[in-house]
Amino acid sequence: MSEPVFHNFAAAPSPVAPFSHAVECDGWIQLTGQIPTDPDDDHVSLPIGIEAQTRRVMDNLVIVLGGLGLGLEHVLSCRAYLTHFQRDYEAMNTAYKSFFPADRLPARTCIGVTALARDALIEIDLVARRP
Repeated sequence: MSEPVFHNFAAAPSPVAPFSHAVECDGWIQLTGQIPTDPDDDHVSLPIGIEAQTRRVMDNLVIVLGGLGLGLEHVLSCRAYLTHFQRDYEAMNTAYKSFFPADRLPARTCIGVTALARDALIEIDLVARRP
């Protein structure tokens, strides 16, 4: 087993806590959960509504994957965390599934939580694998 590599990318949103954007070991990559912060300015207000926040989160994850030389086609698993599960689940799914081909949906877990950093409505983390 190789030593883990800890990645941070200038193009990705600034971490809101002490973490790396991704950690890689033996071709497996765990991407830290992203919230809908603006990658260019952490002080900009979060987008309004679950669909806009889901798109921003997915865009942020694409930035981190791109820094690794990967894309969403390399994603095997996702975990989504929603602060208003009953209200936002269906709308989140609509935005989320637009990022993946229908025949290549990653495994996924979706969890209701009481709160997220910066009062975000959603956070998503990923597991990816190098080809």
